[in-house]
Amino acid sequence: MANINNTLEYIQNAAKEPLKFIEECENRYNNKIKRIAEEIEKSGRTEIVMIAGPSSAGKTTSAKKLREHLSELGLKSHTVSLDDFYVDNCDAPRFPDGTPDFETVDALDISYFQKAMTDLIEKGEAQLPEFDFLKGQRKPEYNHIEVSDKDVIIVEGLHALNPKITDHLPEQRLLKVYINLSSRIYDKNGNIVLNKRNMRFVRRMVRDYKFRGNSVETSYKMWMTVRYGEDMYLFPFKDNADIKINTIHLYETCILKNTAIELLSEVSKESEFYKESQRLIRNLERFPSINSSVVPEDSLLREFIGKEQNNG
Repeated sequence: MANINNTLEYIQNAAKEPLKFIEECENRYNNKIKRIAEEIEKSGRTEIVMIAGPSSAGKTTSAKKLREHLSELGLKSHTVSLDDFYVDNCDAPRFPDGTPDFETVDALDISYFQKAMTDLIEKGEAQLPEFDFLKGQRKPEYNHIEVSDKDVIIVEGLHALNPKITDHLPEQRLLKVYINLSSRIYDKNGNIVLNKRNMRFVRRMVRDYKFRGNSVETSYKMWMTVRYGEDMYLFPFKDNADIKINTIHLYETCILKNTAIELLSEVSKESEFYKESQRLIRNLERFPSINSSVVPEDSLLREFIGKEQNNG
């Protein structure tokens, strides 16, 4: 990973010219995705790109941008989401207390995933499922897709680097990519202002409030389960990746801070998350603010803050 100036003082200074700051951050990330597309194009063979990463790392946008760059190079691609291979909630593995464990790789219908990928590779077509998260079950309709010999298949999901998923795929055709927000923010004295999980939590908290109506309390409670799943089922396999991409956008905290502080301020003193939320507020307040209207519409951050409203 390329070195970046991930200090609070650098961010404070760079934010004085927000448009230039944002352009530098966006170019850094986009160039990394573009280089992957160029590597695939040069390989001259059908690639299966496995994209894994933890919650709120930016997997969805990264897969979308990879498809766009491949298209610019004349290559057609198809995205397969591992989330669509979840078993129905009633059949999900259980914790000892009986609650469903949606984080384990065994919450996926691995045998059907293997069949679908085998059909794509050997027959050039497959029936892909679609999961209904509101109902907690697979939809009755399947999506039929066809691929040619030169098409790229992009498999995206938390478990995309897990051997239970990859061992049944042709190793010589796999390109394994690990996506994460992989930099902390330090102050000039070397103290951590925001760690990597802090930053991903802020992304997720803002996204879940805007798009799912979740309170910060709900986000905190869900985050505990998410962290467990990452520690158990993702991080042990991250070094299986051929390529690692750091999705940090150094200006992102300047965009997210106001909404995040407003949400964190709602945590009551009686909450088990009160001290943690107050500490996060104090650290967020050290960042300058940048208005979200200047964030490019195709930015990874739009995955978390949404599109700009057109009031015209």
